[in-house]
Amino acid sequence: MAGGVNRKISAASARAHTRRAKQNTSFQLPSGMFKKALALLFVGVLAWGYQATRPPPPKICGSPEGPAVTAPRIELSDGRHLAYIEHGVQKDSAKHKIVFVHGFDSCRHDTFAKYVSPEIVEDLGLYIVAFDRPGYGESDPNPKLTVKSMALDIEELADQLGLGSKFYVVGFSLGGQLLWSVLKYSPHRIAGVALIAPVVNYWWTGFPENLSKEAYNQQLWNDQWALRVAHYTPWLTYWWNTQKWFPYLSAIAHSPAILSSQDKELVMLPKRQARQTYMAQVRQQGEFESIHRDIIVAFGKWEFSPLELENPFPNNEGSVHVWHGDDDLLVPVSLQRYIAQQLPWIHYHELPGAGHLFPEAEGKCDTIIKKLLVGEEVSSI
Repeated sequence: MAGGVNRKISAASARAHTRRAKQNTSFQLPSGMFKKALALLFVGVLAWGYQATRPPPPKICGSPEGPAVTAPRIELSDGRHLAYIEHGVQKDSAKHKIVFVHGFDSCRHDTFAKYVSPEIVEDLGLYIVAFDRPGYGESDPNPKLTVKSMALDIEELADQLGLGSKFYVVGFSLGGQLLWSVLKYSPHRIAGVALIAPVVNYWWTGFPENLSKEAYNQQLWNDQWALRVAHYTPWLTYWWNTQKWFPYLSAIAHSPAILSSQDKELVMLPKRQARQTYMAQVRQQGEFESIHRDIIVAFGKWEFSPLELENPFPNNEGSVHVWHGDDDLLVPVSLQRYIAQQLPWIHYHELPGAGHLFPEAEGKCDTIIKKLLVGEEVSSI
């Protein structure tokens, strides 16, 4: 009689058999479904990134959802509006008519007219108009903003206000930088120019590479990155300066790290503290249309370099002045010196111990105006 086979199974074989059984019974995502899941994840990340880089729509002054219009405004040829404020003597009796261009994260109320003494205003017959640059305060944003469009806006403002064929322009900080465009595109309209602590674009052609690199490296690391983004990938500027992962541009954050010893004293003065009464107006139409677009234009690719400009006053019928503090932590003085050396027709005034906000110190704007208008010799400021 035939008998059954008695098979012995080793412990190792039993464990291997158990593992195979478990593997065979575990859930496996079909390869096609896995690819679809990855694709959906990729699309989701792209959508999030796209939304994160897109600024919200601006709140236009005078629109149903926007802030109210409280200032006088002119309508430009393209339909945009510029808000302005007037100071000084009556326009019709003024001896000198001046357009002032405000700086970064500021508005028409941040005018040097506040720091010019009433005696100088009366003696020299000054009429001063300050305006909100596009996107700031109550001036409409300009989605096509360029350095050239700023020069043309100033011309239109002067024409509509009846300032005559020639007028003076004064600009502070980033507003001072924009006056290079006035010298480029509107030299026939200006009687004189004062650039006060003008911002410098590190990518302007004409700078020695080692000089611009050294000046750039003097900036705080977060500012270096913010400016690099504005220059090379401007579409990321909004996201970069609104994310919460690491520090963004110091000027946006109002960081005291960019203030010199003199600046820290000046920010405590009553006139500077009074800015709190209108600071909410500065960015009220949206941060992108004001401060972010400002950075993109200031540090973007310019279609000309100030170092290539020619003297707008070859017959000495006017003058161009650049004022800068040697302790300016925001704008490196080394690049300002180089510009003045390359443009010998510039009247360059370097102020020992002065920071970026030196025009707000007592008597400084009086000196700047007298030098511009009547050519008084200035040994110190």
